[in-house]
Amino acid sequence: MSFPFTLLIFLLVVPGFVVVGVYLERKVSAFIQDRMGPMEVGKWGLLQLFADLLKLLQKEDIVPKAADRRLFLIAPFVIFVSVFAGFAIVPLAPDLAGSGAAVGVFFLLTIVSVDVIGLLMAGWGSNNKYALFGAMRAVAQIISYEIPLGLSILCVVMLTQTLDLQIISFQQGIYANETVYLFGMRKLGIDVTNVGGFLAWNIVRNPFLIIAYVVFFIASLAECNRAPFDLPEGESEIVAGFHTEYSGMRWALFMLSEYGMMLLVCLLGAILFLGSWNTPLPNIGPIKLAEWTSGEPGTWFGYVTGIFWLLGKAMLGILIQMWARWTLPRLRVDQLMYLGWKVLTPVGLVLFFISGIWRLAGI
Repeated sequence: MSFPFTLLIFLLVVPGFVVVGVYLERKVSAFIQDRMGPMEVGKWGLLQLFADLLKLLQKEDIVPKAADRRLFLIAPFVIFVSVFAGFAIVPLAPDLAGSGAAVGVFFLLTIVSVDVIGLLMAGWGSNNKYALFGAMRAVAQIISYEIPLGLSILCVVMLTQTLDLQIISFQQGIYANETVYLFGMRKLGIDVTNVGGFLAWNIVRNPFLIIAYVVFFIASLAECNRAPFDLPEGESEIVAGFHTEYSGMRWALFMLSEYGMMLLVCLLGAILFLGSWNTPLPNIGPIKLAEWTSGEPGTWFGYVTGIFWLLGKAMLGILIQMWARWTLPRLRVDQLMYLGWKVLTPVGLVLFFISGIWRLAGI
């Protein structure tokens, strides 16, 4: 399917997810903390987000007099564009892979890193000490946690021998090419290609990738500035961090980018570790659950089922992110750096070394 059509899908999916995500987070937080959440605007508070949007549209777009006007105005768009561009290479289903770039993983890691520039532009351009402190925290945090994030992704890349996210997706399902080695299973006489389901996922075929996924998930929380890694927005210390001086729809762009980044990293985690758009249901003898719940590539049923399974796995990751936010206390700066440099990075290096040995051994 054409790239413009895929782009149109994401133009609808990302804003739609923000609508669902903001409401869901309010309800999840209310459930965890034994509160009601939004209840007054619409049935079950379903229209609360639209009321908030109407309020934001009426807010005055204020630019501080002493701010660097150009940097201040451009920063939210730099962050949003860098996050949205990452969706260009996400495969949604068989034969529905956006740009289909052969170096999709490399592109994704590169383009998403550009949001650091936007954060620094917002903090510096605001000419506010709290905004600058928040921007510097964000830069230090994101750069630090990109190392364990990259190492965990490289573990998958080394084992799959490709940077193409669509090929990684095919390797984890019943449509895998017979020449693809399904690590460990083939030597035991088990053809996971025919079984499919969760047995073909990377974290099952290579058990140590479960640890890599944990490293990936923790580092992705830091990349999104989500609690317990929300120091750049620490309201108890620096008001709101890098977006302290922003109001109205420019402030809303920061929130849109945050939820877009949540969706993007959860989609990436599902693609690399959790079988991508493949069904979790395996074929059990004559019961072909994997075949029944996976459409053929190029068919509408294949598009629908692929999108359903991929977004379902991503939403599960997002729910865990929300659960962590409303359960764990915020880390101190020294704790955050200790976790990133002295815990996650060494673990990522060890996993990377194990991946190399595993691949060389031809398991």
